[in-house]
Amino acid sequence: MRVHISALATAAASVALIATLSACAPENGTSPDATPSATASLVPSPTPIATITPDAEPSATAEAATEIPEDCQSLLNASVLAELEGVPLNDPAFGASGSQPDGSLICIWGDPAADTTGLTTTISYMSRGPALDMLNELADEQDFTCYTPDEGTRCEKTWENATYPVIDGRTLYWRNGVMIDTRYSNLAPSGYTDAIVASLYG
Repeated sequence: MRVHISALATAAASVALIATLSACAPENGTSPDATPSATASLVPSPTPIATITPDAEPSATAEAATEIPEDCQSLLNASVLAELEGVPLNDPAFGASGSQPDGSLICIWGDPAADTTGLTTTISYMSRGPALDMLNELADEQDFTCYTPDEGTRCEKTWENATYPVIDGRTLYWRNGVMIDTRYSNLAPSGYTDAIVASLYG
């Protein structure tokens, strides 16, 4: 089911349109010689959201972005970290990672010697309008499945790797002025995105 997530504006005030969204669960593949992988982080059988409030006014709290931490490991719980045990974090071979000058955080889990296995998460500040436009475009043009768990908006999709017999995917979660954008190949620890959401928002 294709959904729309958009932001409308009037002369008097900014107006938010909360999307009608439906749920899906990404899959995960494995490779015999790759770094150990796990099932993708999902909300099991999420219920489609059918609430549209075009006249809703964003609250002051919603407009104040949540603070992004500077450490990647502190975002994850013990269970997720156990699944990532032995996987290098932020190896310089991958380029810029860790806390960035603009306040964003890049977390790269992967061995530079591996052909495909890895996971990259970028957590950055993004206001409501651009965020919902971006998610709407992914839903419309790339067939991402979106829904609204935990007071945020989540979109996700998985696909077969073009070269290796593994599953690639992307999961995005936006809430309170912050976008969590994770791209992965053959490495999707169970509860990964949920752990970051819990760390940021409690």
